[in-house]
Parts: sequence; C-alpha cells; structure tokens
Amino acid sequence: MTDSEKSLRDRLVDVGVDLVAEEGAQALTLREIARRAGVSHGAPRRYFPTHLELLSAIARRGFAQLADRAAAVLDGTAADPRTRLTALGGVYLDFALGNGGMYELMFRHDLLESGHLGLRDTSLPLFGALVGLVAEARPEADARAVAGALWANLHGIAQLWGWGSLQLATGLADFAPLLRTVLDAHLGPEGGR
Repeated sequence: MTDSEKSLRDRLVDVGVDLVAEEGAQALTLREIARRAGVSHGAPRRYFPTHLELLSAIARRGFAQLADRAAAVLDGTAADPRTRLTALGGVYLDFALGNGGMYELMFRHDLLESGHLGLRDTSLPLFGALVGLVAEARPEADARAVAGALWANLHGIAQLWGWGSLQLATGLADFAPLLRTVLDAHLGPEGGR
C-alpha cells in the first residue's frame, strides 16, 4: 500500500471516528463517510471491501482509545487491586458515557463476530487486564467468571445510565455509588466490612 493509499485509508477512518462522535453509530454510512472525506462514494470500497470492514476499523480506534485510558490508570502506582479495579471501572464508564456512539459501535455483535481486522482480539486485552486484577483481589475465585460478571454489570450501568434509567430509578446524580456496589458484590465489601 502506497503512502497516499494509506493516507486516504486513514482519512476514511478518521472521518468515521469524527462522524460517530458527532452523530452516533447510525450515521456511519459509506456514502456519508466518503462525502465528508471528499472522495467518490465508491472510493471507500477500494480500502474496505465491505461496510463491516470500515466499521471495524473505526471501532478498532475506539478500543485503542479505551485501552490507552485504561493503561494510564493500570500503570499507576496503586498496588491494591481493588483500587485499580475501581479506577478501571471508572475509566470504562466515563468512556462509555462520553463516547456513546463509539461505545455502541465497539460492542456490535456483527462486528466482533465478523473477524475483520482482528476486532475481537483488540477487545480481549482489556478483559485480560480485568481478569488479572480480579485474580489478585480474589485468588480463590474463578477470575474469568467473576470478571465476566463484573464487566456485564459495568456494561449494564453504562447502558442504563446512558438512557437515564438508573438516575430515574435510584435518584443518583453520579454512577460512583453504583460502581462501589458492583465491586462489593463481586469482590466482597471493601475492607471486609
């Protein structure tokens, strides 16, 4: 691939990232991405033979952004796994709520199952970090199962908070108490209380 081909390929993905941030995942049509990139509506097909491949490339950027944010808290000095899990949960929820369109795109089943650009492999390292922290916090438990349940709870909080349902049901203005409750449920009460 020449530099100009790589440049146009990257520009199409950049435009898609901007579009999903501005208008949500439903706006990611090949025609609109091509229009905003200033190319013919057929041009994206030269680099992304299917719409799913372009969407996967855009979602891959979202996973990279989330991984960068997670690395910043995981590489910190906090030795306590619960503290790191709290920080990771906060990063996950902040990302999901601040990037709703990208978050929706990243977890689309058809993209993860399609295998385009190794998207599933891009999502697994973060889950691996979650499993590792759970294993540190609860060495007696099946860390993968607990991490899976914890992730499902975080995903549920993100979805329900994004829709406004949790604020209505709980009267909370911040998701932090929910995050603490989820961690207590999966790790046991903080400090053994």
